Amino acid sequence: MCGIIAYAGHAPAAPELFEGLRKLEYRGYDSAGITTLDRGRLYTAKRAGTVEGLRVDLNNLCGTVGIGHTRWATHGAATAANAHPHVYGRFSVVHNGIIENYSELRSELISAGHAFSSETDSEVIAHLLDVYYDGDPVDALRLTCARLKGCWAIAALCTEFDGYIVTRRGSPVILGRGKGNYAASDIYALSGRAEKYSIPEEGDFALVTPDKITIFDEHLNEVVRPFDILKSNFSEVGTDDCPHYMLKEIRENARTMRATCRAFSSLDLSAVRTRLKCADKIVLIGCGTAYNSALAGVRLLGGAYDCPVSAHIASEARYNPPRVTGRSVCIAVSQSGETADTIMAARIAREAGAYLIAMTNVGYSAITRIADFVLPVCAGAEICVAATKSYIGQLACFHLLSAGTSPSVRDCALENISKKVEEIALDDTYAPGIAKLCVQSRAVFFLGRGYDVDVATEASLKLKEVSYIFSDGYPAGELKHGTLALVDESVLSIVIICDGALAEKSKNAVEQILSRGGKVAVVTTLPPIYAALSGRVQAVWLLPEVPSHLSHFLSSTALQLVAYHAALFAGHNPDKPRNLAKSVTVE
Repeated sequence: MCGIIAYAGHAPAAPELFEGLRKLEYRGYDSAGITTLDRGRLYTAKRAGTVEGLRVDLNNLCGTVGIGHTRWATHGAATAANAHPHVYGRFSVVHNGIIENYSELRSELISAGHAFSSETDSEVIAHLLDVYYDGDPVDALRLTCARLKGCWAIAALCTEFDGYIVTRRGSPVILGRGKGNYAASDIYALSGRAEKYSIPEEGDFALVTPDKITIFDEHLNEVVRPFDILKSNFSEVGTDDCPHYMLKEIRENARTMRATCRAFSSLDLSAVRTRLKCADKIVLIGCGTAYNSALAGVRLLGGAYDCPVSAHIASEARYNPPRVTGRSVCIAVSQSGETADTIMAARIAREAGAYLIAMTNVGYSAITRIADFVLPVCAGAEICVAATKSYIGQLACFHLLSAGTSPSVRDCALENISKKVEEIALDDTYAPGIAKLCVQSRAVFFLGRGYDVDVATEASLKLKEVSYIFSDGYPAGELKHGTLALVDESVLSIVIICDGALAEKSKNAVEQILSRGGKVAVVTTLPPIYAALSGRVQAVWLLPEVPSHLSHFLSSTALQLVAYHAALFAGHNPDKPRNLAKSVTVE
């Protein structure tokens, strides 16, 4: 969440920073700002709202050095005053993360005569830098960080230095060399500009000028960190012929499955499989969509390995960690690989002795640097805040990890399924029809049994994320233990019936809802269910018939489309849901 971009070069900084901020918009934000430096003077523009609002200020931002930021509000409302950068004295600062002790620091600084212009925790950084500055901006940053508690990525300008300073602890920063020297919170912001990139270690400091990047460790000893060629392919970024990234990315679900299969075929998984076979328990952790994919992973891995398998919400597992031993395996799932709660929970499990596997879409991310092994989710750049193809890639990873057959057989199964997923992603009839029912309802329940429960949980999250309709995912068997009290003619229940062994029981849930006057839409891969319920419920979407343990690729794709169309019918931009961020790097 939030986004940092910094530039030092020989071209005007403002356009470079503006374009960098536009590439960071997908992370989620509510305000944006830029500061440039020219001959010892700071020029700042910041606004609530979109990055585009800064365009009118670009000609007034002088200099070839600068920093920019997209803010997602934590402390203080989304206002221009609370937007970054924050300027005090000789310094301008942008910050991602949270300063936990900012209240005490703020009180101390106010007592010393400092006046604050925002409600944010981040502004204290600019004040402390000015207090500790004695001619060396890096040492001032070191002394400032020594006072901070929490997590941060910081970039700062000083009026007495022709460049910028950077540090990180617990939040991501990437350095780039190319058409100038860059720092950013996301490698995507460097695409088309940087030719090489480096990821500083925790606690590193960087002194960046138009001609040089110098890196120091936490003790200010100069160190050498490797710069790698920026190989990532960002040519796929763009909506092609789709009106939104969300639709484009749903249509890339099948490609993600195939790419993940290819990546797995090149991995040596022998050590990982040995660990899993000998494990006393397998613990899965994640947040949001990643946690929902872990729910499916519990079912899949539980059928493949002779040990208990459990899924845990990372934000809870940090404070009530599952007990692990040296024989345990922990799989941490994160689209970005930078999810703060997931990283912390993974660290705890690893420090307790567990073998740590990272499942992520970003191979250079923080989670990969603490893991014993990395499982690649090959979704490519995912711009829409709501995860779609990365969820499908995570499901593919769990399938490939749990499959007991030969690689060629399991890859063939997913290859065949991917073709059906491709067909579903092009639907323009059933998904809009069910979406209209969602928008006309005061609440939507997603119900299922067996494999379908996991899909219901994720489908509910997708709908509420992008359409803002209240929804919940629920086991169909629990309907009569409470949720049925909420069912009436204004409530829609979407019942997923793709698990053949439990189809009749799920059909019973439909009957219970209908008998109370509730509305029902059914998504199924089973022709007998389609025949039995057509004409009796508001909608039935018959998907291609596949084995139950593979059906969630189809049903989840179908329900992602439903959420997409519901957002459009409700008048919302599905790519940028309010109050949400793509990469949640704060606690």
